[in-house]
Amino acid sequence: MKLTYDGINSRNDWGASGIKLPDYDPAQLSEQTKKAPVWVHFGIGNIFRFFLGGIADQLISNGVLDKGITCVETFDYDVVDQIYDPYDNLVLSVTLHEDGSTDRCVLGSLSEAVKAQSDDPASWSRLKEIFSAPGLQMVSFTITEKGYALKNAEGEYLGYVKKDMENGPEAVTGAMGILTSLLYTRFCAGKFPLALVSMDNVSRNGKKLRQSVLETAQIWAEKGLVDKAFLDYVQDESVVSFPWTMIDKITPRPSEAVAQELAQSGVEGMDITVTSKQTYIAPFVNAEEPGYLVIEDSFPNGRPPLEQAGVYMTDRETVNKSERMKVTVCLNPIHTALCTYACMLGYTLFADGMRDPQLHELARQVGYVEGLPVTEDPGILSPKAFLDELMQVRFPNPYLGDTSARIAVDISQMVGIRFGETIKAYVSRYGDAKQLTAIPLAIVGWIRYLLGVDDEGKPLELSPDPMLSTLQAQLNGVEFGRPDTLTNQLQLILSNENIFGIDLYAAGIGHKIEDMVRQQLKGPGAVRAVLKDYLDQGEK
Repeated sequence: MKLTYDGINSRNDWGASGIKLPDYDPAQLSEQTKKAPVWVHFGIGNIFRFFLGGIADQLISNGVLDKGITCVETFDYDVVDQIYDPYDNLVLSVTLHEDGSTDRCVLGSLSEAVKAQSDDPASWSRLKEIFSAPGLQMVSFTITEKGYALKNAEGEYLGYVKKDMENGPEAVTGAMGILTSLLYTRFCAGKFPLALVSMDNVSRNGKKLRQSVLETAQIWAEKGLVDKAFLDYVQDESVVSFPWTMIDKITPRPSEAVAQELAQSGVEGMDITVTSKQTYIAPFVNAEEPGYLVIEDSFPNGRPPLEQAGVYMTDRETVNKSERMKVTVCLNPIHTALCTYACMLGYTLFADGMRDPQLHELARQVGYVEGLPVTEDPGILSPKAFLDELMQVRFPNPYLGDTSARIAVDISQMVGIRFGETIKAYVSRYGDAKQLTAIPLAIVGWIRYLLGVDDEGKPLELSPDPMLSTLQAQLNGVEFGRPDTLTNQLQLILSNENIFGIDLYAAGIGHKIEDMVRQQLKGPGAVRAVLKDYLDQGEK
């Protein structure tokens, strides 16, 4: 049983193994899609393959969509070489239920995979052809928060962004430069309309995407690298729209247990690999069953009938409330609050950390006590019901196999969204955020984690983060077991509005965080002791 177009022709074998196959012809769908692409996606990792690939698969199976998704990778080209091309772009999706059972099916909705390399003539020519297609309706994105960034924490252009700004549309390397260049191709081909749909966990993601595209286009126009009318094209949201979205599907790294189970079922080539850019990939994707996608219904060139696959199509205000509910209160803040503590306390799986009494209480207070009072009800989803499902079903699911180390990747790019928005809401409502305890404690856990020492004083391997070296340099001199070594090192970090979205000293919690960090530096067991002390106070 091989996961290829030819391999899935042995339908009886797959059926006997309990693996559902597409009820359409993926090879034929691929040819149709290549001739007339409708949906392009940037960032073709696990959540895309499982969730969006599953949405498209459902629409195709129901006969309401006759094209697949064109998959574009802007960062890790090994993904195309290792899990797309060898498997004819097929995906084996495995749903992990909380009772330990699984649902397994092959998705055939990913019809083409292209590397976004401007220095590869064949790939670049193909991308230009795709973006010149008049019928192209939407380009969606799951490229993580850092994919939209043009500047570093000091407000300076990132090195590759600076080169993209100087070189113009024919020599781009960053995601935003690549996208803006391809938009220019579309402009030159006929000024065709298009929707650019960010589906990343970024507050007001459509706005952020639009700002990055407009800034790139404006600089190119000023330098004479593009027609000045191009700026008018990308600024007109009746022609090029940037819908806001909220997406939610916990999609951990591929599970060794799932790989073994598939191999025992007779599926070949299910090995998990790690790319040169440290991406964990496999021909299969495992994820939880619950999933939510809310999209602002703004599509100048039409769109697939996404609502027929459970997508909430609504207005911008409702999307914003849904996104804030999830990203700043219910899910992501709890993930970020617990993952660093779980690593320091020796928990590999996030679900195991959730069973720890202090970490469970930290999650409860971050969500119910401090988050819910300042979140707006979006109407289509109940914040409390959403949080209840997370706390009672989703977070404790041990079969997800999601690790705290995975969740801890790139935290510096997330704390401003996941904690800063709630802090700002308290400042707006009360004048300061001094009444907060759990959220400052979550920030303390991240800072303490950056020292690379666990709660027993043993070395701790840290997850990748683009600011890791900078942050550790700013913490220079702070030593485990010596609280007195923390003097003023945190001031640059806690006052950095590029990190938190607000000066934490101005918010009234900077010194509180400093005191908590000092207490966690006392020696072995100090992290646990501080959690008990402050969370017990919170319960009282």
